[in-house]
Amino acid sequence: MNLLENMEVLADIGDFLAEDLGRGDITTRSTVPEGVRGSGRFLAKEDLVLCGIGIADTVFAHLDPESPRIESSYADGDHITSGTIFGKLDGFADTLLAGERVALNLLQRMSGIATLARKFAKAVEGTGAVVVDTRKTTPGLRMMEKYAVGVGGCKNHRFGLDDGVLIKDNHISLAGGVKEAVQGAKDIAGHLHKIEVEVTNWAQLREAIQAGADIVMLDNQTPDETAKLVEMARDMNPNVLLEASGGMNLENVRAYAEAGVDLISVGMLTHSARAVDISFKISVS
Repeated sequence: MNLLENMEVLADIGDFLAEDLGRGDITTRSTVPEGVRGSGRFLAKEDLVLCGIGIADTVFAHLDPESPRIESSYADGDHITSGTIFGKLDGFADTLLAGERVALNLLQRMSGIATLARKFAKAVEGTGAVVVDTRKTTPGLRMMEKYAVGVGGCKNHRFGLDDGVLIKDNHISLAGGVKEAVQGAKDIAGHLHKIEVEVTNWAQLREAIQAGADIVMLDNQTPDETAKLVEMARDMNPNVLLEASGGMNLENVRAYAEAGVDLISVGMLTHSARAVDISFKISVS
């Protein structure tokens, strides 16, 4: 995914800057002489997986298209240790100050997600299971946050409601049952759309597979319960994809992976990732 070629993302960056700048940076105008040039340094204040260096660069380019680019020998996905200066940017001091907070907010948020995703990816190594994200993203930041998940080594689930059929408990209730919901999806969805059904017990699992679901999500089961449902599902249809969901964390995710599922959806990849600590220090150049 190339975020810097996505027009929606580029427009969002302009909106983020407009939100922060308002009618102008009165502090900088009143304290920094016009025309002063500065040199900024991005410093990692903890170990992290870098993500969003190109986005940070684009923030400053929005403010001054003639501004130099961020100089860095690091790229998204690189592990950076605490105390490392990983980027340098020279330019007019007012431009550096105007873009500092938006650039850092995005860089810290995206790197935080990538750092957490890397931990989850490592936690399931060797099991055959893949950790995926969810739609539990920050409104307005979905593309960036899902990009960060991929940088960290996990995979993306749906990007939006138009991206695939995922029949959950409310759909089943409103449709009148698992079979009815799956059949309705088959009648409407395109031939390229897979149909996934969320189930909570063996009866629903059996009904979903018999109705022709491509993927079954085993929701809020223990690892032992998941393993039993996986065995039952494989006996019915060895080709059905199985996903575990609900309450996943770094302490239990490997147990779910070892239960035999193909996918593990983890909402905390985006909704609970902590922004990492990065500073941007500016001095007169």
